[in-house]
Amino acid sequence: MFLLNNQPLSIDTPFTVNGIQYPANWLRLTSAEEKAAIGITEIPDPVREDDRFYWNGVKANPRPLETLKAQFTAQVKDTTNKMLAPTDWMIIRKAERDVDVPENIVAYREAIVDACTTNETAIENASDVEALQSVVYALSWPTLEEV
Repeated sequence: MFLLNNQPLSIDTPFTVNGIQYPANWLRLTSAEEKAAIGITEIPDPVREDDRFYWNGVKANPRPLETLKAQFTAQVKDTTNKMLAPTDWMIIRKAERDVDVPENIVAYREAIVDACTTNETAIENASDVEALQSVVYALSWPTLEEV
């Protein structure tokens, strides 16, 4: 972000300094030294927090922890169901016709259920919104190839 007299300057927008008009592309085409010569400074753009966890992307304004826990627990359960669904027919086939389920599928389904339990527990144990955010970013699921 570029600042002139502590006011932000928009990229690709013309501006005037000391009666001199600068074209819209001036900020893109000039060096840091040329910008500094007329009083323009550059600072890093502010980092917006994840809106899933904070109202208006402001860290000082977290969403209610219990609401977030319920939301992410529901998402974990939904993911679990979606991951199990492609192999559900094998379980039904076993129950209806006593056809064995391949061992790797049984192991994969068990790993999915275990991951669900682990993920739900981690969400429930998060002590604050920041801890919950770390948990959600680290959620992991098994793949069939890993089993």
